[in-house]
Amino acid sequence: MQIILLEKVANLGNLGDVVKVKDGYARNFLIPTRQARRATESAIKEFEARRAELEKAAAEKLAAAQALGEKMSGRTVHITQKAGVDGRLFGSVTNQDIAEALTRIDFKVAKAQVRLPNGPLKTVGEHAVTVAPHTDVVVEVKVVVVGETD
Repeated sequence: MQIILLEKVANLGNLGDVVKVKDGYARNFLIPTRQARRATESAIKEFEARRAELEKAAAEKLAAAQALGEKMSGRTVHITQKAGVDGRLFGSVTNQDIAEALTRIDFKVAKAQVRLPNGPLKTVGEHAVTVAPHTDVVVEVKVVVVGETD
């Protein structure tokens, strides 16, 4: 399916690009989240008429994400989980837990923006985690997992 992108999408293209994607990806994700539209003649003409407005909105999103990234850069988050005597957690610390911890210290972060390169954290200690508030802004945050014993 041919679509026109209404914002920058990672690994796909930038604002205004006309790309071909699988039908399900377009119908189930890109179009409902308003990241793209079907690339019909009328949609392309309408997009060209609104291009300046959409570029301005994209620039504002990027500026807000860069400001958030600068504030968040180098921050440390402490998370307490039940752990055994050997330092392994009974559960794990997921991107949802990290997003909630960041939200508690006034950083509005969605769980999809937290990137765990090696999967969920399963040991006590200090771990480096990346947070991407925007596709062009990636920040590293330290997560300290503290073990809680009974």
